[in-house]
Amino acid sequence: MSMRILHTSDWHIGRTFHGNSTMDALAEVLGALTEQVRENAVDVVILAGDVFDSATPSGAAYTLLGDALVSLHETGARVIVTSGNHDSAARLGFQSRLLRDGIHVLTDPLAVGVPVTIADADGPVHFFGIPYLEPAIVRQHWPEGDSTGRQLRTQAQTMAHAMDLVRAGMREHEGRSVAVAHCFAAGVDATIGLEREVRQGGLDVVPLSAFDGPDYVALGHIHGRQQISERVRYAGAPLHYSFGEQHKPRGSWLVEEHADDWVCAVYTDAVPQPEPMRRLRESYPHCAMVQHQPVATGDVEEKSYVQRLRTAVTDADRIEAFLEHVRAGHGATEVEHELIRAVLDERVRAEALV
Repeated sequence: MSMRILHTSDWHIGRTFHGNSTMDALAEVLGALTEQVRENAVDVVILAGDVFDSATPSGAAYTLLGDALVSLHETGARVIVTSGNHDSAARLGFQSRLLRDGIHVLTDPLAVGVPVTIADADGPVHFFGIPYLEPAIVRQHWPEGDSTGRQLRTQAQTMAHAMDLVRAGMREHEGRSVAVAHCFAAGVDATIGLEREVRQGGLDVVPLSAFDGPDYVALGHIHGRQQISERVRYAGAPLHYSFGEQHKPRGSWLVEEHADDWVCAVYTDAVPQPEPMRRLRESYPHCAMVQHQPVATGDVEEKSYVQRLRTAVTDADRIEAFLEHVRAGHGATEVEHELIRAVLDERVRAEALV
């Protein structure tokens, strides 16, 4: 049987609704969620940040969290928790040592590339937890900057760097993979439960491409449940925390990792990927077919190869025309341009010696 994962987020334990406590209502909803986990034989529960509504939660808030985690654990599920922008990572992470086996609280930025690994009949599934990353606070952990040497000044840059570390971890740990993060991703429906910090401009947008790689990305921060792509989703908050959220979808996602299904993979990258079948079979051993179908750029006029060559003057132009033809309008990348120039310059030097 495939691994079943329940993705939830944004519990905001301790939040009030116009001066009224939401603790009892939240406890009731979390009880229903626990029953959902039990009835569906869920293997792993993910809580993607904003566990508490405050960095200094009350004793009652800690009690509610403890009761909920224990109840989920007693169903037989493993539980993975990350911190959000409302949480104090230090306070949330402090109790991780006190929790029983099978409940994992991931709040350390330096550990984002180290997965929690949970196996099923089809092999391991690696869960990479990314706590909320405030650039001004966490850039001290990565003074060297990102892979290009840039200082991490925005959350988009910081999240991209964290996902680079996750992908490095994926290369070291073969099998299926899940990333858990708390941020504002590009492609969010702006009408579905935006967090108040987003409306005030407190978080910048993380490009969807930053999440390339994992089989599933479980996000928190947006209070309305929604699907950004087939692999990237927001669970939304379990309660409506304002009148503006009253018509927004609530709930969770029940995700299954179908590792044993027969798979025909279609990828739309502009450039053919190296060894796509081998890489896919690391997660899907029954992958039977891989097709490369690049998506044409919307603003590029459809041209035949002959038409492209008519405007080519130099050899570099002809190579560019060829690449655009076979890549649905996408020409050479900057790195490829440099390689092409180097090869053509070398040919010129060789001809001059003849």
